[in-house]
Amino acid sequence: MRLDWFLPFHRRTTATYSPPVYNLPMRLLRGILPASLRSQENTVKPGPVRRLLRRIGPSLAASPFRRLSQTLCFVLFAILFFYVAFPYTAKPAKVWPGWVAANVNAETGVVEVEAPAGATDRPPAGATVYAAEPPPADAAASSTGPQHFGQFTVAAAATPNLLTLTPTSKPTEDALGRMSFSTAKWTLSEKAPGDWPSHYADDLAKKEKIAAEGILIIDPLVSLSTAVAAKSWVWSLTFAGIILAISVFIPRGFCGYICPLGTLIDLFDWLIGKRVTRFRVADDGWWVHIKYYTLLTVMIAAMFGVLLSGFVAAIPVITRGFLFIFKPFHDASARGWHNVPPMNGGQILSIVLFFGVLAMGFWKPRFWCKYVCPSGAVFSVGNLLRATERKVESSCIKCNKCVEICPFDAIKPDFTTRGTDCTLCQSCGGVCPTHAIKFVSRWNRIELKVINDPPTHETPIGRRGFLSAGVGVAAAAAVGIGSAVGIRKTGAKLADGTVPLPVRPPGSVPEEDFLQLCIRCGECFRACPNDVLQPLGFQQGLEGLWTPAVKADWAGCEPSCNGCGQVCPTGAIRALSLAEKKSARMGLAIVNEKTCLPFAGKEECQLCVDECNSAGYHAIEFIRHGTKADEEGNPVDGTGMLAPVVRADLCVGCGLCQTRCYAINVAEKKLLTKSAIIIEAGEGKEDRLMSGSYVELRIKGKKVENAT
Repeated sequence: MRLDWFLPFHRRTTATYSPPVYNLPMRLLRGILPASLRSQENTVKPGPVRRLLRRIGPSLAASPFRRLSQTLCFVLFAILFFYVAFPYTAKPAKVWPGWVAANVNAETGVVEVEAPAGATDRPPAGATVYAAEPPPADAAASSTGPQHFGQFTVAAAATPNLLTLTPTSKPTEDALGRMSFSTAKWTLSEKAPGDWPSHYADDLAKKEKIAAEGILIIDPLVSLSTAVAAKSWVWSLTFAGIILAISVFIPRGFCGYICPLGTLIDLFDWLIGKRVTRFRVADDGWWVHIKYYTLLTVMIAAMFGVLLSGFVAAIPVITRGFLFIFKPFHDASARGWHNVPPMNGGQILSIVLFFGVLAMGFWKPRFWCKYVCPSGAVFSVGNLLRATERKVESSCIKCNKCVEICPFDAIKPDFTTRGTDCTLCQSCGGVCPTHAIKFVSRWNRIELKVINDPPTHETPIGRRGFLSAGVGVAAAAAVGIGSAVGIRKTGAKLADGTVPLPVRPPGSVPEEDFLQLCIRCGECFRACPNDVLQPLGFQQGLEGLWTPAVKADWAGCEPSCNGCGQVCPTGAIRALSLAEKKSARMGLAIVNEKTCLPFAGKEECQLCVDECNSAGYHAIEFIRHGTKADEEGNPVDGTGMLAPVVRADLCVGCGLCQTRCYAINVAEKKLLTKSAIIIEAGEGKEDRLMSGSYVELRIKGKKVENAT
């Protein structure tokens, strides 16, 4: 079993030496490239491709396959982040109003409709549209609603002003009669009138050829720590198991070939880090085992129900870094800076930590990956079960080139391998002038060099080493336990209820489970249109830091969106269909009768009612408030105002009413200092289920209410 895919060091062909048999990638490359671009074996003259690779960097020349894999995975990560999870490619269903039925075939239902005067936009030929009459102007007095005629296919226009609509199925006699005698202007639309909007959900589903959280779910530390903290199965454990199984054959392959944070660190070291050498540290020191102690700290804290992996796991670190640094610029380019919410202290802290990870490269190239990253430590532990390994043959000339190029300090002074650190990146094989390095079965013993030549001075763990490791383990355990206790004591304080509960996204599990499942990766923020979800600062201490909360003063939850649950990698936010989502209560709208303009008798206002009806919830109704009575107790005409009242059985806490009230009455008109209708969470105001149907929960609640 050989896994050689590096670019071999070029050697002259002689009577005693012939080029090795090239691996499959190299054979394919040599078959594609013309001879003029390849190196010449008889003269040892490097070709243009090899010279270009060397100019860019020695590791690229040594192992271009690895660099290609890193680049493709980093590009995939960027596509998932900036495109797949980007909500603003979604467009609402198109509506074309004002069409007039010019001719209706009473037998087939084929209709010719005339375009409104001056119309330039019209349904394209072949499109499927729905035709309907709008409701009468006096809609309140009508019980018929809009006249829906059915679904049609647009045929090629006979004349510039006419469209021919062919029904997809034969209309009923009633529909044919209504179409034939219709005199009102028709509305053509891409969705059936009255259907729940779904453009955000449809757009995400269409773009998710690969799940937006695809890179996150293969970081094993995320799944392992979350499962331990929540003491339950996490669906992403399956994918973590798959990547760990692959690592049996490609040890730590995730670190060497996939991890986008590692690729970004490589890029930083190449552009900046290598130019600043004054802070360099020695090759050996107390820091070389930090990753194992960090991993132990994370897992011990998880055992006490506190999730720290989101702070230090590789993929959450880069996802959150991209979220807080690049998302504002990306969104502003599409929607303008006025639509970008301000930062809080928690976001600034995250940015500092992100740049701190990169800045470790000043101490040593890829310092984070070598010594600190707990995600890498999981793979290092998994390397104990590796089936493949880097081996060195007796033809080694001790030139030290492999030690110099190894990005993970995985080569000992005698040029053999530290098995737990090797990522099988194969850069060493590409610089070996004697082709003494091979990547084969772990149990291969053919023609290997003598071990401990030259002496490594590495001995089995002694008394001092045992004490040092013991101190490190004890410190990691103490930090893990101390962090868990401290964060719980100063955090959300769910037991005593002194910290107000934030309004969580629809489909969020109960708060205690939510804090144990949420890894603070930021995927839900990326997928949320209009930044309804924003990261908490320190309102819940470190326990709630960077977790998502609804900021209804900024925006309300879009009825057509279910993105947050679809991209959540751990199930902290359940993946809901739109039918389930529109029944899931995030909170309850509460009207402040002391400040609400109609209740205070200041002026008529129906912003919240109109917004709720427009969203399709119809959860806010009018009552007449402040009506005066005459001497006989009868209401006096013209007195009192229509004031809003929230129907708790219909309200889902989307926050659209609060957004509207704040935008107009607070921000624009300056009539109030804060919104007069506020979304609140808490017992009896929200639905937080680990499993089950929100629709059935609502139905059950209505049955209980009717019975009482």
